[in-house]
Formats: sequence, structure tokens, C-alpha cells
Amino acid sequence: MIINFKKSVSTIPIAACAIVSSFILLTACQGPMEKEAFKSEDLIGKKIPGSVMDLSHWKITLPMDSNRDGKIDEVAPPHIGRLLEPRFFYANDGGVVFTAPNKAITTSGSTNTRSELRQMIDPAGSKTKAPGNNFALAAHSKASRYGSIGGRLSATLAVNHVAVEAKNPNKKPAYSVVVGQIHAGKDDKMARGFGYGNEPLKIYYKKFPNHDYGSVFWTYERNLAKDDPNRTDIAYPVWGNLWDSADDPKEQGVQLNQPFSYTVDVVGNVMHLTFEAEGRPKVEYSVDLSNNVDPNGNVDELDNPRGYSGDWFYFKAGAYNQCSSKDQDGMWYAGCAGSGVWAEDSQAGHYAQATFSSITLD
Repeated sequence: MIINFKKSVSTIPIAACAIVSSFILLTACQGPMEKEAFKSEDLIGKKIPGSVMDLSHWKITLPMDSNRDGKIDEVAPPHIGRLLEPRFFYANDGGVVFTAPNKAITTSGSTNTRSELRQMIDPAGSKTKAPGNNFALAAHSKASRYGSIGGRLSATLAVNHVAVEAKNPNKKPAYSVVVGQIHAGKDDKMARGFGYGNEPLKIYYKKFPNHDYGSVFWTYERNLAKDDPNRTDIAYPVWGNLWDSADDPKEQGVQLNQPFSYTVDVVGNVMHLTFEAEGRPKVEYSVDLSNNVDPNGNVDELDNPRGYSGDWFYFKAGAYNQCSSKDQDGMWYAGCAGSGVWAEDSQAGHYAQATFSSITLD
């Protein structure tokens, strides 16, 4: 049976091609860039993610265009609870697997592919950008309009794979994947000085191909306009090195398939971060997102003096592959290898993958 769900404001864009035995498959129809037929054996050993994890307050973005409308696939509640994508989003005995090839369709504002969840505080009653579906800081002048003031995201995961070939390996994002975010909303109608769609938090894992260990760190983006030369991501260490170092972190880092946990707890205006892993020191940070004081207590004169106090936010979790296949000037374009055909790229290692044993919103 072939079913095409209409895109509507109540469900967010959904492109589902077939329903088989009460679960939704997107790969039953192939987009023009995928050039691959769905095979029944691809389902062996794979479970519906919604059967092992509560996804009722998440929308997922996947690196594919199953209904050939030229837009990346997004599946919102309640359909996400029955979704199974045997290449990019499925469950196994270890948890829920998120996979993002180096080369595939991307969202309009990025050159990086993703298999990534987006928080939906009020999925049944609000559009994605509606205040009720997002959270704000206590300092926001209209904080009471939003779904919550602050919020909490906890996750336990292991990164299974990162890209292994980059034309520009010296660029910071090469060989890395983002596994958790706070994203600020992009809205040109908001008060002056806010609404740029910047990211006060991205949690990274990065491992060079010739290293046995990778590094975990997080970044804070100054809340400035896109064309402001001072807009940049500032990295803070967790285990191993920062993203500008090609040194081997050795035992100070984290290996592929080694579990670690993070908790992001935004209380009032303050973002509290906690990172834990067996055999590694517990790492904690706190930073007030409503001003320009950094986690070390120093005033950043180049940042927005009001921080993110006028923005709205949502959590993200999954695999946001930072090894862009785009090759041009600019720090983000690592020129990572990839054909865009999953059968080839999966064999060559041109992808990022993480398995989450738990993802919890509060």
C-alpha cells in the first residue's frame, strides 16, 4: 500500500511512502539522489525506534527526500512513533541508531547532513516555531508566552563512526559529529539583536582516522549577526582536545563505541552542563546565557552583551555530521568524501553514526 501524507502545519512536513505491518517506511520510495532500491533484508535485526524510546516530543530530520519534493524529510509526532528508516534511523539491542552520510540532501541553512531529533514541547497544538513549542530564558521579556522557561535534556550514547576522509583535514569540523544542541530560533521579526538562529550549545565528538581515541568538547556561538566578523564558535574541553588540535588525545579521550552521557539543564537564565563516562573525570560547566560572561567568568567584549536573552530555543539530539562534502573557502567546508549513494558511502566509511541508549526531556 502506497500512502503519501500531505504536508500540513499540524504535523510539520512529513514524507512517508509506505506503511507496512503498522510501521512507516520512508525508503519504499526513493528520491532521485539515492539511486537505491529498498530491500526487505535491510530490516533484519532492526526495530522501530519509537518502540524502545519515547519520541512523543520529538520531530526527526533525515538525510533523504523520499517523496521527491526537493525538501529534506521531516517526520513529526505522532507518525515518528511508527517510523523505521533502516539506513539512517532504527533501533537495535544497543539503542536508537542515527546515521548521516557525508553527502546527501541537507536543510536549507546547512551543508551538513543530519539524522537528528528536534524538540517539540507541544506537538499536538502548535506549529514548530510557535512559542508553545519552544522554551525561553527567564530574562526574555515575553517568557510567559513560551512552552517553558528553561528545560532539561539528558542522553547516554556512543559514537560508532565518523568520516575517515577529508580533503581539508585542517578545518575544525573535519572528522566530527554533533550529538546534542541547543538551537536558537531564526526569526527576523524578533527584537533587534536577536533571532539570528545561532547555537549557544553544540556537543561534539571528533576523531582523526589515524587515532584510536577521539575528543569530546562543546561550543558556544557568539550571538551576533551572520555577517559580523566576531560571530564564531568558541570551544570548551570535556575529554581530549579541542577541534583545532590534530594531536592524538590518547587515553585522555574517548574511543568509538565507548558510552558517555551528557545533561543540559537550563534553569532560569543559566545553562548547566554535566558530562560523565566510565573511567573519565566528571566535567561540569555553568554559563549565564543572558549576558556575555563566559563559562570561566570572563566578560567577552565581542559577544552580544545581552547574550541570548531575547531568543527562543529548542533541544536537538542525534547525529549531525560536521564533515561537509562541500569544498570551498570557509572553516565549515572540509571537503569530505562521499558519492551520495549509500551502498557505496557506507562501505567506504563516508558517514557519521551514533547510538543513543537513552534520550530524556524534562
